[in-house]
Amino acid sequence: MSRDHAPHPHEHHAHQTGHDHHRLAADATGRAFAIGIALNTGFVGIEAFYGWISGSLALLADAGHNLSDVAGLILAWAALAAARLPPTARNTYGWQRGSILAGFVNAAVLLVAMGSLAWEALTRLQNPAPVEGLTMMVVAGIGVVINTATALLFFGGHAHDLNIRGAFLHMAADALVSLAVVISGALYLWQGWAWIDPVVSLAIAGVIIVGTWSLFRQSLHLLFDGVPAHIELEAVRTALLELPNVKALHDLHVWALASMETALTAHLVVPPGNAPHDALLHEAAKRMRARFGIAHVTLQIETEGYDDVCAKEDCGRV
Repeated sequence: MSRDHAPHPHEHHAHQTGHDHHRLAADATGRAFAIGIALNTGFVGIEAFYGWISGSLALLADAGHNLSDVAGLILAWAALAAARLPPTARNTYGWQRGSILAGFVNAAVLLVAMGSLAWEALTRLQNPAPVEGLTMMVVAGIGVVINTATALLFFGGHAHDLNIRGAFLHMAADALVSLAVVISGALYLWQGWAWIDPVVSLAIAGVIIVGTWSLFRQSLHLLFDGVPAHIELEAVRTALLELPNVKALHDLHVWALASMETALTAHLVVPPGNAPHDALLHEAAKRMRARFGIAHVTLQIETEGYDDVCAKEDCGRV
């Protein structure tokens, strides 16, 4: 069995440059988490204080919700740090999957939070109560600024990394909720509509649930070693079968090691007497990386005779 191929000097340089790029990106993301956690911790203190002195249960409840956001950011930051830990004899792939797990937890927490918000809004809609419009607007306005600024810190990486995407969606959702509170407070002061707060809250909860569901579904899929959404398994199979001297293949598996790291294993069947297979392994790894972005390629090469024996003995192929 062979893992990838021996790198060409130029290829090694490009590989090292890629590692440097990922390290710098991780450092920048780590700073974004530190800033986001500090900003939101400060906002929780402000919101809890003004909720207490004004007697506003809504602000106190939102302070508790924002405290859970801080916990979510800490979780995502811990996953980022864990993904950078080197492999060990007990964890041969390291802790890279922590980024997928953090994205899943963030999505699950956000769905539960929005479900609770929708339930509370329905309850209040049945019995509208007066609110302190001005206090709500001022404190929620601060929340809009802080949550938007925090979301923007993660905007650059949210399209590719599930962990960063989870943090981005969480903070963007909070910015929308805070904006809804500002609008509700203004309309209440203008028209005295006690029902406007739960109605706007329901609408925002619906939008956030729809936007978060794809993250939840995708992260759950990857946690169970599903093929990443951007990779078509049959296209991978075809590309491997197109390699010189490859007559068949079996035991093809593609899964995510992390949000942006994909692995592949397969058995390639070749005619007898064609060793060595260095050129074949080199071309296979090069093709998988170039066409599908798969960097971790492990291939086992078998002759047609061995393949027949394996078939008779039921080697557990897929």
